[in-house]
Amino acid sequence: MLLFVGQFQHSLDAKGRLILPAKFRPEFERGGHLAPNPDGCVALWTPAEFARKSAEYLEAARRGTPQERHEARFWATNSADAEFDRQGRFAVPPTIREYGGLDGDVIIAGNLDHLELWNPATYLAQRESIEDTFKRGE
Repeated sequence: MLLFVGQFQHSLDAKGRLILPAKFRPEFERGGHLAPNPDGCVALWTPAEFARKSAEYLEAARRGTPQERHEARFWATNSADAEFDRQGRFAVPPTIREYGGLDGDVIIAGNLDHLELWNPATYLAQRESIEDTFKRGE
Protein backbone atom coordinates (compact mmCIF):
# COMPACT_ATOMS: atom_id res chain seq x y z
CA MET A 1 0.00 0.00 0.00
CA LEU A 2 1.23 3.47 -0.86
CA LEU A 3 1.55 5.99 1.90
CA PHE A 4 1.75 9.52 0.58
CA VAL A 5 2.25 11.85 3.54
CA GLY A 6 3.42 15.41 4.06
CA GLN A 7 2.78 18.67 2.28
CA PHE A 8 4.77 20.87 -0.06
CA GLN A 9 4.18 24.16 -1.84
CA HIS A 10 5.21 24.71 -5.45
CA SER A 11 4.08 27.12 -8.15
CA LEU A 12 2.56 26.50 -11.54
CA ASP A 13 4.83 27.82 -14.28
CA ALA A 14 3.68 29.93 -17.24
CA LYS A 15 2.83 26.73 -19.19
CA GLY A 16 0.60 25.36 -16.42
CA ARG A 17 3.19 22.83 -15.24
CA LEU A 18 3.83 21.83 -11.66
CA ILE A 19 6.88 20.13 -10.22
CA LEU A 20 6.34 16.96 -8.24
CA PRO A 21 8.36 16.81 -5.00
CA ALA A 22 11.34 14.47 -5.37
CA LYS A 23 10.19 12.15 -2.60
CA PHE A 24 7.07 11.19 -4.62
CA ARG A 25 8.67 10.78 -8.04
CA PRO A 26 9.54 7.07 -7.85
CA GLU A 27 5.84 6.18 -7.55
CA PHE A 28 5.07 8.08 -10.76
CA GLU A 29 7.84 6.75 -13.02
CA ARG A 30 5.16 5.23 -15.27
CA GLY A 31 3.03 8.38 -15.23
CA GLY A 32 -0.05 9.26 -13.27
CA HIS A 33 -3.61 10.50 -13.55
CA LEU A 34 -5.23 13.75 -12.47
CA ALA A 35 -8.87 13.69 -11.40
CA PRO A 36 -11.35 15.97 -9.66
CA ASN A 37 -11.74 15.32 -5.96
CA PRO A 38 -15.13 15.90 -4.30
CA ASP A 39 -13.46 18.10 -1.65
CA GLY A 40 -12.63 20.73 -4.29
CA CYS A 41 -9.01 19.83 -4.92
CA VAL A 42 -7.40 17.79 -7.70
CA ALA A 43 -6.21 14.25 -6.99
CA LEU A 44 -3.02 12.82 -8.50
CA TRP A 45 -3.16 9.03 -8.66
CA THR A 46 -0.54 6.43 -9.55
CA PRO A 47 -1.62 4.21 -12.46
CA ALA A 48 -2.52 1.30 -10.14
CA GLU A 49 -4.52 3.43 -7.72
CA PHE A 50 -6.28 5.22 -10.58
CA ALA A 51 -7.33 1.83 -11.95
CA ARG A 52 -8.64 0.84 -8.51
CA LYS A 53 -10.57 4.12 -8.12
CA SER A 54 -11.93 3.82 -11.67
CA ALA A 55 -13.23 0.35 -10.85
CA GLU A 56 -15.02 1.78 -7.80
CA TYR A 57 -16.73 4.44 -9.94
CA LEU A 58 -17.59 1.91 -12.63
CA GLU A 59 -19.17 -0.44 -10.11
CA ALA A 60 -21.17 2.43 -8.57
CA ALA A 61 -22.38 3.51 -12.02
CA ARG A 62 -23.43 -0.02 -12.85
CA ARG A 63 -25.62 -0.14 -9.74
CA GLY A 64 -27.57 2.37 -11.67
CA THR A 65 -28.76 5.35 -9.67
CA PRO A 66 -28.72 8.49 -11.80
CA GLN A 67 -26.54 10.30 -9.24
CA GLU A 68 -23.92 7.53 -9.28
CA ARG A 69 -23.84 7.53 -13.07
CA HIS A 70 -23.47 11.33 -13.16
CA GLU A 71 -20.64 11.25 -10.60
CA ALA A 72 -18.78 8.53 -12.51
CA ARG A 73 -19.22 10.44 -15.77
CA PHE A 74 -18.03 13.72 -14.24
CA TRP A 75 -15.00 12.03 -12.71
CA ALA A 76 -14.04 10.23 -15.93
CA THR A 77 -14.58 13.13 -18.31
CA ASN A 78 -12.65 15.53 -16.10
CA SER A 79 -9.65 13.24 -15.52
CA ALA A 80 -6.41 13.39 -17.51
CA ASP A 81 -3.14 11.54 -17.86
CA ALA A 82 -0.10 13.12 -16.24
CA GLU A 83 3.29 12.64 -17.88
CA PHE A 84 6.42 13.69 -16.03
CA ASP A 85 9.60 15.10 -17.54
CA ARG A 86 13.13 14.58 -16.18
CA GLN A 87 12.72 17.47 -13.74
CA GLY A 88 9.52 15.95 -12.35
CA ARG A 89 7.26 18.52 -14.01
CA PHE A 90 3.82 17.65 -15.31
CA ALA A 91 1.18 19.69 -17.12
CA VAL A 92 -2.09 20.40 -15.35
CA PRO A 93 -4.75 20.92 -18.06
CA PRO A 94 -6.74 24.18 -17.90
CA THR A 95 -10.07 22.50 -17.05
CA ILE A 96 -8.47 20.68 -14.14
CA ARG A 97 -6.73 23.86 -12.92
CA GLU A 98 -10.08 25.63 -13.08
CA TYR A 99 -11.85 22.89 -11.11
CA GLY A 100 -9.27 23.06 -8.31
CA GLY A 101 -8.87 26.83 -8.40
CA LEU A 102 -5.18 26.30 -9.13
CA ASP A 103 -3.37 29.45 -10.17
CA GLY A 104 0.11 30.35 -8.97
CA ASP A 105 1.03 28.58 -5.73
CA VAL A 106 -0.24 25.03 -5.18
CA ILE A 107 -0.17 22.88 -2.04
CA ILE A 108 0.76 19.28 -2.83
CA ALA A 109 -0.54 17.19 0.07
CA GLY A 110 -0.26 13.48 0.71
CA ASN A 111 -3.51 11.66 1.40
CA LEU A 112 -2.24 8.12 1.89
CA ASP A 113 -3.19 6.46 -1.43
CA HIS A 114 -2.99 9.61 -3.59
CA LEU A 115 -1.72 13.17 -3.67
CA GLU A 116 -3.94 16.22 -3.62
CA LEU A 117 -3.32 19.54 -5.37
CA TRP A 118 -4.90 22.42 -3.47
CA ASN A 119 -5.42 26.11 -3.88
CA PRO A 120 -3.61 27.39 -0.74
CA ALA A 121 -6.60 29.44 0.51
CA THR A 122 -9.00 26.52 0.07
CA TYR A 123 -6.53 24.17 1.75
CA LEU A 124 -6.14 26.49 4.73
CA ALA A 125 -9.92 26.78 5.16
CA GLN A 126 -10.32 22.98 4.97
CA ARG A 127 -7.47 22.44 7.40
CA GLU A 128 -8.78 24.92 9.97
CA SER A 129 -12.24 23.37 9.83
CA ILE A 130 -10.94 19.83 10.27
CA GLU A 131 -8.15 20.60 12.76
CA ASP A 132 -10.55 21.53 15.56
CA THR A 133 -12.59 18.37 15.01
CA PHE A 134 -9.41 16.27 14.90
CA LYS A 135 -8.13 17.75 18.15
CA ARG A 136 -11.42 16.98 19.89
CA GLY A 137 -11.19 13.39 18.65
CA GLU A 138 -14.55 13.49 16.89
